[in-house]
Amino acid sequence: MKFTSYIEKDLESGEYIGVVPAIPGAHTQASTLDELQRNLKEVIILCLEEMDSEEKKAIPEFIGLQQVEIKVD
Repeated sequence: MKFTSYIEKDLESGEYIGVVPAIPGAHTQASTLDELQRNLKEVIILCLEEMDSEEKKAIPEFIGLQQVEIKVD
């Protein structure tokens, strides 16, 4: 199974933060991108173990990302 994660870098701590939007509760952080990848895999597995079959069937399909530009005064 493949899942899409959203990754940001916290400017204050320098930590990487990863979120898997399709799976409630699937988020983690790490000092390096390699560590974040390992942590994301672990949290996805843990979350999937807690889901029943109906919840797993309801995981949305990733379509894509879109940037939205707005003008702020």
